[in-house]
Amino acid sequence: MKKTPLLNIALSRVVASLGHGDVLMIVDAGMPVPAGVELIDLAVTHGVPDFVSVLNTVLAEMQVESHVLADEMREKQPPALAVLDTLNAAGHLGEQRLVSHEALKQLSRNARAIVRTGECQPYTNIALVSGVVF
Repeated sequence: MKKTPLLNIALSRVVASLGHGDVLMIVDAGMPVPAGVELIDLAVTHGVPDFVSVLNTVLAEMQVESHVLADEMREKQPPALAVLDTLNAAGHLGEQRLVSHEALKQLSRNARAIVRTGECQPYTNIALVSGVVF
């Protein structure tokens, strides 16, 4: 059995397969998933699992070079934003880039996978760009 916190087989496989510059998105329950992009659907019900729990678990295994958020997230201030700001200040998310929500949806077309959470706060989505550990 794995010693790290990530137990979901599909998510663990995707994280292990990421190369430098690949994108993994963690999204709320309402974010559309483009045809052809792998969906790892963790959503059970409203709020379960929450965005922050999934993000923290992924960050325990994934080297992140940078991340992308929608400008609308800054405007709406969902609760997860405070956690993202703390993680960013601590250097766990690399360089931050802000784009429109529409541009984030366009970026999702090139994601290696999209992880759908049960989060039901608007604009609680992030694109994580994979880094390297060397």
